[in-house]
Amino acid sequence: MSTIAEDEGSAPDTSEQRVTDIIRGAIVRGEYAPNQRLIEADLSDTFGASRATVRTALLELANEGLVERLPNRGSRVRAISVDEAIEILEVRIGVEGLCSAKTAASVTDDEIQEFLRLREDLIDAVADGDLVEYSRLNQRLDERVRVLSRHATAAEVLARLHAQSVRHQFKLSSRPQRAKVSVLEHAAIIDAIVARDPGAAEQAVRAHLLSVIGALREIA
Repeated sequence: MSTIAEDEGSAPDTSEQRVTDIIRGAIVRGEYAPNQRLIEADLSDTFGASRATVRTALLELANEGLVERLPNRGSRVRAISVDEAIEILEVRIGVEGLCSAKTAASVTDDEIQEFLRLREDLIDAVADGDLVEYSRLNQRLDERVRVLSRHATAAEVLARLHAQSVRHQFKLSSRPQRAKVSVLEHAAIIDAIVARDPGAAEQAVRAHLLSVIGALREIA
């Protein structure tokens, strides 16, 4: 598992977006636990960033639903139950299916090659047992489908929903047997997109997210 220090790098970028991205990644990976206090002074020291920069980052993450702002008590990691994660996934089925269908309808030849490389990398990561890399590639696939859907409203909604439920999906993807199932589901999504088949892309997303919901219910 990568650590906060590794993400920060040897010459940390103290921009608000960079600090936001680092904290978001740490929350998703479980390096900051649910309900853990996020002390501005400590984060400022960790990242070599100003308190104002850290405060802005925490406000952005609160808007995303990952952080809770406590009156006169600072911030903490928002605890998201399995039941809430399942509700978010149920909403994502429609929005993510729409993005996948839009992507399949407009994908270019160059983008098809990108998706095919990503498909190969996903399969290789699971075959090699590199589940951290597999999780990173999953997030990359989600991001590219959002962007290439060219549907700004759906992409914005989906980015926020994904951030809130991805912690639970990260736990699932770190299980070797689950990864062997989900990689085939991701491959099916890619296959439908590169075939330029919007209906199949939407159905593949639905099948995948219903599978995730089923897996979450098993561990609830």
